[in-house]
Amino acid sequence: MRARSIKGKSIEEIKDALLQNMADGFQPALAVVFISVKQNRDAIREILNKEHIDIIGATSCNEFTDGYQSEGGIAVLLLETDRNNYTVLFEDIGDGTITEAATRLADKALQKFAHPSLIILSTSMMEDGTMLDGETLTRSIEKRIGSQVNLFGGMAGDDMSFKGTYVFTNDRSSTYGVAAIVFNEDAIKMYGIALSGWKSVGVSRTITKSRKNLVYEIDGKPALEMYLRFLGEDFDATQDQSKFFDGVGLHYPLQIERKDREPMMCNPMGYNKEENALVLESEVEKGSHFRFSTPPDFDIVETVVGKAKEIRSANDVDADAVLIFSCASRLSALGPMAQQENDGLAEVWKAPMAGFFTYGEFARAINGKHEFHSTTCSWVALKEK
Repeated sequence: MRARSIKGKSIEEIKDALLQNMADGFQPALAVVFISVKQNRDAIREILNKEHIDIIGATSCNEFTDGYQSEGGIAVLLLETDRNNYTVLFEDIGDGTITEAATRLADKALQKFAHPSLIILSTSMMEDGTMLDGETLTRSIEKRIGSQVNLFGGMAGDDMSFKGTYVFTNDRSSTYGVAAIVFNEDAIKMYGIALSGWKSVGVSRTITKSRKNLVYEIDGKPALEMYLRFLGEDFDATQDQSKFFDGVGLHYPLQIERKDREPMMCNPMGYNKEENALVLESEVEKGSHFRFSTPPDFDIVETVVGKAKEIRSANDVDADAVLIFSCASRLSALGPMAQQENDGLAEVWKAPMAGFFTYGEFARAINGKHEFHSTTCSWVALKEK
């Protein structure tokens, strides 16, 4: 497998970069596209279709390649590989269920390869606000194929506008669906993991009153008040909700404890003044235990990059290409360190890289189990045998 990454702030720049890279005989079979909702997705598909390149893509919250990060642009990873070793699948959920769509996708993967591995790109939010349940998607694929399957990927973004996300292939697109590259794992190996890097602090706390994603009480005390007091934050509840999310919630996720599983990172998204409740990004049951997180610092980047070095050393392997799916919250919380993290992963594997900032991540956790993640950096290195 040979790989090259290209980027651009316009359709014309991508077209020029593609043609320049193909001028020396490089013949990509597959393009993984990460593109801002501000860009023309149909035009990108037209360019790649003209060159007979298979496409899988998602809208993004900033996109990046080696040494480059854009806002409102386009990043593409081009793979020159045997078409017999992969297939591109697409499932529009429509009026059906996530379980049904995921099961169909998994069945098609098994029909194609005895040992499939998957790169998943899913939508996250429809235009009407409906959210795709990443946990159900993960569990449904794993149930059909088995826990041994390698599964990595991310949920599409929309430049933090929260108006609707999209995934697409050569001739199909959806605001409520799933696209996947299915590799023959007997020919192409995948090495990767998802890590948050945030450290927990303090004693375990208990959510003593909640409803769906609204948390009213922590250890019997008002949740919002306790959250801010513990973090030493002085926040005026009359401020705009986005200031709470950007200034506090993204920097201090809650680490929800789960039996025999990694903690679930959960960002406070805001507050409900009418119900005097803390609003979380996910539903959390009454009685759940969690720990607060320390402020973000460079240790987070060192943890993620250090683990990549361990995995590469343990497997004694080089990579042909790297894909990174990093939570959009990392971009806000880490600032310039987010790009250092992505570039650090590319340097570890010394391979062409592309990725995007997501609304959710799919990957194995550090304990080896598949999870749907938040606030993590999920990455995967590809190596053709």
